[in-house]
Amino acid sequence: MKKYNVAILGATGAVGQEFLNIIEERKFPFQELKLLASSRSAGKKIDFMGKTYTVEEATEDSFRDVQIALFAGGSASKTFAPAAVRHGAVVIDNSSTFRMDPEVPLVVPEVNPEAIHCHKGIIANPNCSTIIMVMALKPLYDKAKIKRIVVSTYQAVSGAGKEAIDELDAQVKASIENRPLEANILPGASLPKHYPIAFNLLPQIDVFLENRYTKEEMKMVNETHKILNDYTIGITATTIRVPVYRSHSESINIELVDPLSVSDAQQALAAFPGVIVQDEPAEMIYPMPLFTSNRDEVFVGRIRKDNTVANGLNLWVVGDQIRKGAALNALQIAEYMIKANMI
Repeated sequence: MKKYNVAILGATGAVGQEFLNIIEERKFPFQELKLLASSRSAGKKIDFMGKTYTVEEATEDSFRDVQIALFAGGSASKTFAPAAVRHGAVVIDNSSTFRMDPEVPLVVPEVNPEAIHCHKGIIANPNCSTIIMVMALKPLYDKAKIKRIVVSTYQAVSGAGKEAIDELDAQVKASIENRPLEANILPGASLPKHYPIAFNLLPQIDVFLENRYTKEEMKMVNETHKILNDYTIGITATTIRVPVYRSHSESINIELVDPLSVSDAQQALAAFPGVIVQDEPAEMIYPMPLFTSNRDEVFVGRIRKDNTVANGLNLWVVGDQIRKGAALNALQIAEYMIKANMI
């Protein structure tokens, strides 16, 4: 099997580390591996598959002789993605930089793999919450089309990085010891106010926009339209940060164009690659973040009719946002391209 020179930008972060885990698990065919990061992380040692790698500071020349560049996300994508493409690499980018660029495909391989063939060097990974949602929507969309979506998300602190995980830990400990809860990270480290996440819910992820929605909420709206290539769907989103370490949960209400029974919805979802139906309410079987973490699949349950509208369904959807919501999805794009002889 042909092997490829791979670079990981953001190798020391949560998504970068997950890239390494999944590369090993899936036996991804790499020849040489470059681990890249900012100057702050350069020089760190990472042991991987029997070899010790030194993290290098990313520069525009870091991508010479690289065929596949996996970007873990962040502002560096704007600078380094074009540089990597100039050196001949295909960039699969987890940041929001290129997602709404009409020249850049926005891809979930199970949902719209055909878009990969339109790439011009850069392929965008969608927002983690969007990936988890469209995995559940696509089989139902194919069966009955979708008129309207109302989604509320319950997003784990790991979506805000390691610092948010550490802050939740510290706040839980402080609460047990009857000390004040210090907050310096959430709802966002760069925002002017911070609130405790332990024993709390934060109805803000990212900044508020002029329309009073957050940037995270509008990502779900705009990216879903692009991925499904259907701009007629009405979509509204509310995104919430919850004191869970890993795996995002979503309550999704959909109004379909055509009738679809609960049993037909269950069958369509169960047959869709990458989806597992856990939907036995009488047995108290339904998806939960604690039991879906470190899993590749998206889990769907609580499937039931919404009797307030014609052709309405409710879904409860849970998925690991670091795996399928980020690193796994990007690696699946690379695997698709390898199989299709596109690299």
